[in-house]
Amino acid sequence: MGTVEDAAVTVGGDRTGDHTPRPDRYVLGLEEIDATQVARVGGKGAHLGELSQIEGIRVPPGFCVTTAAFRRVMAHAPSIDGRLDRLSRLRPDDREAIRALSAEIRRTIEAVALPDDVTAAITVALGRLGVQAAYAVRSSATAEDSPTASFAGQHDTYLNIVGPAAVLEHVSRAWASLFTERAVTYRLRNGFDHRKVQMAVVVQRMVLPQAAGVLFTADPVTSNRNVASVEAGFGLGEALVSGLANADVYRVRDDAVVAKAVARKHLAIHASPAGGTQERAIDAQRREQPALTDAQVVQLVRLGRRVEGHFGRPQDIEWCLADDGFEIVQSRPITTLFPVPAAGDGANRVYVSVGHQQMMTDPMKPLGLSVFQLTALPPMHEAGGRLFVDVTARLASPTSRADLLEALGRSDPLIGDALQSILERGDFIASLPDDGPGGPPPGGAPAAIDADPAIVTELIGRGQASIAALKRSIRARSGSALFDFILADIQELKRIVFDPRSRQVIMAGMEATWWLNEQLEAWLGEANAADALTQSAPGNVTSEMGLALLDVADVIRPHPDVVAFLRHVEDDDFLDELPELAGGREAHDAILAYLDTYGMRCVGEIDITRPRWSERPATLVPLILGNVENLAPGAGARRFEQGRQEAWNKERELLERLRALPDGERRAEEVKGMIDRVRTFIGYREYPKYVIVSRYFVYKQALLEEAERLVGAGVLGEKEDSFHLTFQELHDVVRTHQVDDQLISERKHAFRSYQALTPPRVLTSEGEAIAGAYRRDDVPTGALVGLAVSGGTVEGRARVILDMAQADIEPGDILVTAFTDPSWSPLFVAVEGLVTEVGGLMTHGAVIAREYGLPAVVGVEHATRLIADGQRIRVHGTEGYVEILPPPAA
Repeated sequence: MGTVEDAAVTVGGDRTGDHTPRPDRYVLGLEEIDATQVARVGGKGAHLGELSQIEGIRVPPGFCVTTAAFRRVMAHAPSIDGRLDRLSRLRPDDREAIRALSAEIRRTIEAVALPDDVTAAITVALGRLGVQAAYAVRSSATAEDSPTASFAGQHDTYLNIVGPAAVLEHVSRAWASLFTERAVTYRLRNGFDHRKVQMAVVVQRMVLPQAAGVLFTADPVTSNRNVASVEAGFGLGEALVSGLANADVYRVRDDAVVAKAVARKHLAIHASPAGGTQERAIDAQRREQPALTDAQVVQLVRLGRRVEGHFGRPQDIEWCLADDGFEIVQSRPITTLFPVPAAGDGANRVYVSVGHQQMMTDPMKPLGLSVFQLTALPPMHEAGGRLFVDVTARLASPTSRADLLEALGRSDPLIGDALQSILERGDFIASLPDDGPGGPPPGGAPAAIDADPAIVTELIGRGQASIAALKRSIRARSGSALFDFILADIQELKRIVFDPRSRQVIMAGMEATWWLNEQLEAWLGEANAADALTQSAPGNVTSEMGLALLDVADVIRPHPDVVAFLRHVEDDDFLDELPELAGGREAHDAILAYLDTYGMRCVGEIDITRPRWSERPATLVPLILGNVENLAPGAGARRFEQGRQEAWNKERELLERLRALPDGERRAEEVKGMIDRVRTFIGYREYPKYVIVSRYFVYKQALLEEAERLVGAGVLGEKEDSFHLTFQELHDVVRTHQVDDQLISERKHAFRSYQALTPPRVLTSEGEAIAGAYRRDDVPTGALVGLAVSGGTVEGRARVILDMAQADIEPGDILVTAFTDPSWSPLFVAVEGLVTEVGGLMTHGAVIAREYGLPAVVGVEHATRLIADGQRIRVHGTEGYVEILPPPAA
């Protein structure tokens, strides 16, 4: 053990030859610390060190007990390694086990006697601050207060600690707080290794404030980066953090308080003379007084902008007002804000989410983002692992605005309303004299087209032939030549997908649907009549995919050994074992045949990096078993024929009712023509997506072969590392055999953080997320409002499913999920209704719901949180709302 004299050397002045503090020092003054030393002083310590160096920012003096001291203590903690191993094996939902084991670890750490040299280093540092002073002792973990993980509130802070002995005790308690139940759970959920996170401790002279609170340099409600939010109360900020007292809330923009709400304040927390804190009642005459003047609020926000500028991102700042001056006691990045696309020119911009149009709002990896950007027609901007389209110019132009609002509002009413609300505010978008470069999309209105099935057959044939040619040609490509080949083939893909004839077919089906709904409601009072008329429309590759899986179930159902085997499948190599069972060869061949046609599909299929069914065939097993158990043989053919018959019957009924009207023959003839157009063309709506994902899978297989070669050459650690590079970056790595491992590591960490973010439908360049609203008053109280996309009413048990591989559906169930892309359609054959958080009239889930005759409501905000799994609900697919029903009486 070191002596006090040795400790004095480690406290101050001892540096290596490059002027960096020695790594084994146990104490560093805040003035010695900067952002590069997170591994030694933790996130909070590094931020305070940086804050203390910003001109005009007052930080209470103090020091940091480094992670070197923490490691010394952990080395003396008995049986700690075994406990950490057990902790790492727990799941985030193992609450009781986490609670018991984390408490055990904390007791072990607190029981370790501090080594003499650590004690001496802390005592000497306290002497420099004033031994008789009171202190704040704050935990500072190496993983906290990072741009992607704040760990806010996960570790412990102790206020008004008086005397060296008490400080030493609370340093040990701060170390132990690395293993609070909440901190352990947070790390497990966010993929942090318990062994790699260490704890430093910040000790600062205690501030005794008149007022304290929190400053967000970006509005935490709207995410607007130009609006700051201040929360303030009397005494210590603990009263606000703990929820003991309400806060005054101020909004500040452009050096002016633009909104203010003064709370009625009854209690405050103050320092106790003997140490610790105590609650005190606020004098009656002060309870409705603001804790800060408007001038003080503006002054505080100016300081916050200075801090934000230093760190380069919006900050969550804890402050104290003492002796008429503000002191900053903590600053961390705001990690809940959705990132803003980089516009580059500083002009106001409005962005619309691509994911809400594509029914895939999960984050995408860089390779997936870049390939989709190469494929898409309009330029797309990345933020938070998602893609957005800049609609500013079209929204600003009077000649293109109406078309934009109608198109997006029809697709997703919440997007349309959000854009309308931006226009109505009148303070963000300046009108342009004409369309400029952001005008209407090229091509104009689709030309007239005959309802001829041969047109669809020809388009599909050309697409299939092109995919077959791609598979033949790509085999001979490797290295840089492969990347050049894929870039050229993407142009072929765009030629097929954006072929004017293809667009005419899609628009003909959609416009006929809209026409039928509008005219039949006007003439007959029949709402959403086209829903029934589109059932079992021919040529829909997505609805056929769901019915084809019913045929696979028919092959498997007669073989009990196969069914029993599938119930215990966990790995994707199960197909190799199937032929050994009675009936297994038939099951094997049926599943492989299905995968040959549809195996390129998966959830989130617009991201090329997502695992396809051919790569993860076990994903389909729960769906196959559900079909085996819940449906009778021949269900696929019966379901299609039933839908076709119901559509035919509806057509006859409508035409008969029309002919009974004045001028009925003419109206019936018009409607008949539109029905023919719908049934001829609406199925093709799903085919271009099939072409895209088919080619994506071919590209992916070839790119993974290149990645495997890079792994063999020692360039990449694993082939999936290639997913965290853009297409061009991966090309460069293949060409040079050099890779930035740090870049890949940072992107993996960023991707994990993006998974916790919810992308907005509409986002401005100020960072404001605009949600939009339905603005309806014609629904029952308490009902969840959405968009009616498939008519009818159904009542049943809600099955809230976020992972299709975990689907456990029984007859009569209603599927409730976040979004459904085409890969979900095999599940549609087993449910009676559909509710999603994302979607529009012509998105894939809505189209398939209509073809299968399922009542469906989409765009129901927070449906997966507001509806509990197992609750009974009633879906009003014609009116567009969902009722949560009371449980049946006992």
